[in-house]
Amino acid sequence: MECRFSSSKCMTMSQIEKTYSSQFSSVRQLVQVKSTPLFCSYRGMYAKASHSSTPNNTYVPKKSMDSVDGQKLGAGNLLYQINGTNSSLFSRNLRMLDAFDDEYGGVIVDLERLPANPNVFASMLRFSVSHWKAKGKKGVWLKLPIEKSDLVPVAVKEGFEYHHAERGYVMLTYWLPEGPSMLPANASHQVGVGGFVINDKNEVLVVQEKYCAPPFSGLWKIPTGFIVESEEIFTGSVREVKEETGIDTEFVEVVAFRHVHNVAFEKSDLFFICILKPLSTEIMVDDHEIEAAKWMPLVEFVEQPLIQQDCMFKKVIDICIACLGKRYCGLSVHQLASTFDGKISSLYYNVIDSQHNNCIGN
Repeated sequence: MECRFSSSKCMTMSQIEKTYSSQFSSVRQLVQVKSTPLFCSYRGMYAKASHSSTPNNTYVPKKSMDSVDGQKLGAGNLLYQINGTNSSLFSRNLRMLDAFDDEYGGVIVDLERLPANPNVFASMLRFSVSHWKAKGKKGVWLKLPIEKSDLVPVAVKEGFEYHHAERGYVMLTYWLPEGPSMLPANASHQVGVGGFVINDKNEVLVVQEKYCAPPFSGLWKIPTGFIVESEEIFTGSVREVKEETGIDTEFVEVVAFRHVHNVAFEKSDLFFICILKPLSTEIMVDDHEIEAAKWMPLVEFVEQPLIQQDCMFKKVIDICIACLGKRYCGLSVHQLASTFDGKISSLYYNVIDSQHNNCIGN
């Protein structure tokens, strides 16, 4: 290497590590150098590469030092001979985060290759954001698993915002262009289901919840719950009834749904009431969340004061009774494929099928 400088000296690799230990404390752990090359430091001017080839066990600058921040000089732009292979190790580990493009012009950071060291992560993140901006990228999605939660404040300090969190990770985002973010917001709704199950004796399957608000203490209600991720409404209703009461059922139709806002965590709530056909009779109560369960005569169920005094509850029961009398047609589920996204969807709609005489309408 030919060094051009106003004043210079040569340092061994061990001296470089000691000098830059505050920025590159993990050098010895990240790279195994088979020899101890000399590094030409400088003041006032940049080093210039003049090698036509790279001998084994040596390094050369990746490119002219003109592109390197003088205060962050060194390992970030050097090629090392590692296990017999030239690799831009620090360019990968100290400069750019591994990421891939999404279909909307943004980038998704590879969570499997995040650095463990917060200082290294900060340096890489800062450089990566600048690079993505220069490339005209849009949004950045940064998913940090719980085992790397110490990287969260680093990302926030660099301008990332919380998007959503789950049990095992937090998702952060960064909108790169000027103007308001066009990234989709977090989910705005939770989805619940209730199963109205009635047997041949005109008895409704009802439960009393173990944990409920005092005004509803003692209320016998239909089994309810939330559907889980990637679960259908019709399968979720069957599962909830099975979990709470042990009763096997078959989905018939959705007869109504309720929409309310600013409930759990300031989100909106969708609640679907489903008619289910019982396939078994023996009740096995879930002791974790259910106080009691039983088959209750329909008339007794309807006459409960809390139902009679609540116009919405009463309306739901009226709809279910009308559906049983075939005076009301609910929404049955149909599995259809769409060329728009190539996926199978569940479409709920009303069909008056005289052949099967499911519903004769009003």
